Amino acid sequence: MLSKHGVFERNAWLLSIGTLIVVSIGGIVQIAPLFYLKSTIEKVEGMRPYSPLELAGRDIYIREGCYLCHSQMIRSLRDEVERYGPYSLAAESMYDHPFQWGSKRTGPDLARVGGKYSDDWHVAHMVNPRSVVPESIMPGYPWLAQRKLDASDVAERLKAQVAVGVPYTEEMIANAAADLAAQTDPDSDGAEDVAARYPKAVVSDFDGDASEVTELDAMIAYLQMLGTLVDFTKYDAAGPNLR
Repeated sequence: MLSKHGVFERNAWLLSIGTLIVVSIGGIVQIAPLFYLKSTIEKVEGMRPYSPLELAGRDIYIREGCYLCHSQMIRSLRDEVERYGPYSLAAESMYDHPFQWGSKRTGPDLARVGGKYSDDWHVAHMVNPRSVVPESIMPGYPWLAQRKLDASDVAERLKAQVAVGVPYTEEMIANAAADLAAQTDPDSDGAEDVAARYPKAVVSDFDGDASEVTELDAMIAYLQMLGTLVDFTKYDAAGPNLR
């Protein structure tokens, strides 16, 4: 067998063809399962697409490079589960394009940060991290509170998500701008509609300024929903094995 290998080593064209065949086989082995991805992800009750405000917040999260220091993927290791909570399920990232799993943790994992802190805490933390975490090395993002959120293309953003498989309905798309505004105003007529279309969506005046919807509103709305959609009381504390 080893002697026949010399034929490839002495013939550049034959070696190139053989390499191409081997790489192609390896590629098919890696790619083929992706066509059956839907059948490999366990269905989890509670998962839904992001609300328009949460989606806008997620886009800002990516724009500001938050994923460079924070992961959103709790591994199935004892120290991670005890620190952050139940380990992440594949279904929790099914509407993420791209997903935010990450591997860098200059800051803590954020997969279960939703509801862990108050809106006021997040406002203070985003404006000046050291005001609430003295040892933090995170930079501040005070401009988020000063920038009005550009929601002019929110419906188009939902349509783009539909193109990659996110199940937004025509009703969700038609009401995207109204839902975005209503999620920041608990007293608005549309607040109940937001809760109906996006169960467990937090409706709040997130940044404390009711005069306009800011980028900080969107960012906090996104952070406050992370890890809150799946009811882990139905699961073992260590992970997704049903009781």
